[in-house]
Amino acid sequence: CIRDRIFTGEGKGKTTAAIGTVLRALGHGLRVYIVAFMKGDYPYGEWEVLSKLPGVKVARFGLRTFTKPENVKPAEVEQARQALETAREAMLSGSYDLVVLDEINVAVAWKLVELDEVTRLVQDKPPDVELILTGRYAHPKLVQMADLVTECLNIRHPYDKGVKARPGIDY
Repeated sequence: CIRDRIFTGEGKGKTTAAIGTVLRALGHGLRVYIVAFMKGDYPYGEWEVLSKLPGVKVARFGLRTFTKPENVKPAEVEQARQALETAREAMLSGSYDLVVLDEINVAVAWKLVELDEVTRLVQDKPPDVELILTGRYAHPKLVQMADLVTECLNIRHPYDKGVKARPGIDY
């Protein structure tokens, strides 16, 4: 039985793939908890809509500014720690069937959270809970632990031509 999924890679679509699974789960009456790492209170359209749907809880962590891996701030580390703690509580609560850890792979890669803490979370997961981990740079150890791994490949992106992100389409 598949219980752990990773959506990773340089291409667009990782969070979108997770949200597709969330919508499918909600359509079957499953209870969902989404923990967004590193996205703060930026006005992402998906979180605005999902937080209003019955059966889903969204918790967002991080600062409104983008994290720079070469200059991680203590406040960013603290936000990631809180996000991981919230994810663990939701996963172990018995109240949710699906827990999404959005951008957790980046948080691990940039040392906002320790790999060992995330592997321990995955190992401690109850058998009736599904986890989805998203974000670029999925650590090989997490990839090895997952039942399903999808890599999004970037072939072409408007950003490469200087096109700015558009509300409603890109965020």
